[in-house]
Amino acid sequence: MALRFFGIDPHTGDKQSPTVWVDEDNLELVFQGWEPGEELAAECAAFEVLGHAKGIPEGEAVVRIPARMIDMVREACNALEGRSDVR
Repeated sequence: MALRFFGIDPHTGDKQSPTVWVDEDNLELVFQGWEPGEELAAECAAFEVLGHAKGIPEGEAVVRIPARMIDMVREACNALEGRSDVR
């Protein structure tokens, strides 16, 4: 796996570290973030989208990253979008 680092939340100090990467082999955004907490996790699990089962499937997770990281996320998106093999 070829992870390309895009940024870490500069306001979290040395104990926490929401982070943004791009997996260049699998063409995916990779996020490290805070756990959602019980209330948000329950709200996400109860959310219904037409054509999808309700809940968070096994192997998936909800994470939170702060809005101040938008530029890092945008930069990571732009890096993937520019790839000719992204559909």
